[in-house]
Amino acid sequence: MPADQTSWDAAVRHLYRDATAYIATGSRRHDDWTHDVLDLMARSVPDPKGWARIDDTKEDPERVASPMWPFAEHTPEYIAPRLDEIDRDSAESLLLALTEGGCTLANLQYFAESPDELRAMARTVLARYGTEATYHTNVSKSGSEPGTLDFTRKELGYNPMTVFTEDCGLVIVSDTEVGMFWNFNDL
Repeated sequence: MPADQTSWDAAVRHLYRDATAYIATGSRRHDDWTHDVLDLMARSVPDPKGWARIDDTKEDPERVASPMWPFAEHTPEYIAPRLDEIDRDSAESLLLALTEGGCTLANLQYFAESPDELRAMARTVLARYGTEATYHTNVSKSGSEPGTLDFTRKELGYNPMTVFTEDCGLVIVSDTEVGMFWNFNDL
């Protein structure tokens, strides 16, 4: 079932209220969607539906010199191999792990809602992109099956995309949209 603007905006704003996050969606305009990711990092495209966008670094003085900040300037050839495809269940868990630094599901303890209620919010977020979307992450918490993440693992690995000491994210790609969900942590 597709998400409506009210439920999607509410889920995004609630889940990422305490994170230093960048949440944005743009139209998919390229066959190679990494070009669309770069457009989102540069903040050069609007949300095609006018839905919520969260940009917790928009007031930072570093943005004056570099509109992409805190994202580092990269090429599509740099980004593509650093974003591994994962399955929908892993993407759902990752959306929840991105709610604070550390990229862990232990973050859920800070919410009043139950894990099931929080997962329902994550499913609302994913619903915007449809059932045929693909999910890609820079996080390395490989599960027992290819394309899965295992959040019971303590260690965190990731391919950095920003100037911060830790950045973890999810890119969602549909036929018409590309969404970015990123958390920054300057340990």
